[in-house]
Amino acid sequence: MLLLSIIIVVCYSLSCSTSLSIQPKADSCNTYNHPQYGIGQCIETSKCPNALYISGYCESQPANIKCCFSLNPVERQEFRAIWIATATNIDWPSSKTATAATQQNELVNILNMVQRLNMNAVIFQVRPAGDALYSSTLEPWSLYLTGTHGVAPSPIWDPLQFILTEALKRNIEVHAWINPYRARMKGATYTPAATNMAKRFPKYAYTYDSQLWMDPGSKEVQEFVLNVAEDIVRRYAVDGLHIDDYFYPYGDGTEFPDSATFSDYQQQGGTMNKADWRRSNVNYLIESLYNRAHAIRPKIKFGVSPFGIWKSGTPAGITGLSSYDSLYCDSRLWLQQGTVDYLTPQLYWAIDPPAQSYNALLNWWIGQSTKGRHVYPGNAAYRMSQATSPWAVTELVRQVNLTRTMSNRLALGNVFFSTKQLMQNVKGIQNELVKLYTDKAIVPKMNWL
Repeated sequence: MLLLSIIIVVCYSLSCSTSLSIQPKADSCNTYNHPQYGIGQCIETSKCPNALYISGYCESQPANIKCCFSLNPVERQEFRAIWIATATNIDWPSSKTATAATQQNELVNILNMVQRLNMNAVIFQVRPAGDALYSSTLEPWSLYLTGTHGVAPSPIWDPLQFILTEALKRNIEVHAWINPYRARMKGATYTPAATNMAKRFPKYAYTYDSQLWMDPGSKEVQEFVLNVAEDIVRRYAVDGLHIDDYFYPYGDGTEFPDSATFSDYQQQGGTMNKADWRRSNVNYLIESLYNRAHAIRPKIKFGVSPFGIWKSGTPAGITGLSSYDSLYCDSRLWLQQGTVDYLTPQLYWAIDPPAQSYNALLNWWIGQSTKGRHVYPGNAAYRMSQATSPWAVTELVRQVNLTRTMSNRLALGNVFFSTKQLMQNVKGIQNELVKLYTDKAIVPKMNWL
């Protein structure tokens, strides 16, 4: 690549002097990491802190826009992320039959938006339903990538490796998002491939609420899910591993059909009741994922995004579905025990309604982080597009600003669901995020790793 000799000009008051001659690669300002001053940003020279900037790195901008640096490295720490959902093609790819080139271009466009908005992370769904949006010998290629479950893309390509490569160019973290127990989405009719969990362990595959769901109490299923996660962590340079809110499924009014597995547990001397046993199965998975991922790569970040209400009535005044009782998800325990590096409770409610107040819930969640783990609340950008009582964009602006008021108590960022609303700039959300994220920020440091 062509090398350019760049002069950094330092201007104090009315005088200017050349301070440094370097030979960086001819990349854009947003991707160039200066060896002394870190990452720059394209802004007007009059607004450049300490008037430290270089020319030639903001190629598409007017002449008064320069690549500006601070004399000190960027110190703001804030997790600014989006979920990229691939299940049923929610966010990406736009079509499961699109060409590889089109799908790749869509990913690049998403990353370019993230970069342009001064965001710093994406949570990329690579395993929506016992399948893979990456090259795997353990599980089949995803229907949502190729249009046919179990069939590889043609020409062959690896979306996870592709997004990792492109994100690295833009200083964006990639967290690989997996769903542990769902083997087929609601409404899907394809026959699972031989390597799908439901075919590997048919004894523990149940049709429930029009989905195919694996039994979280099965040791064989648990071990297989752990093997899948370990495979990703070993082979891909992901910055994080991420699990969402689906453990035991959301109920359809009938009992989840795991009575035989529970009976086996009892016959082996188990004494817990069924609800506690189910929670112990989920807790085992979380603790094992945390320990095994860090055994392979000690610096990897492990995060979970549970349903935003731990128990109905907690904190006082909050009502709604209890993830502790309905999903058998004791997410508070994970914060208290430190078996997550970050928690992203899905706080998909507005600030003001008292029954599910964003403010009250976030304040409660950060109070549970007794091990100093980070809390990055999830924010419902999709609610701007809902047919009934759609949100104004100002609700999300208020939520980000409110989160920032709790940064000294470990509320250190936000994650938006989902990418689609940001890419479509629904209600001018990009314009608002530009104002919120005027400066770059680094992903919060985790000193325990």
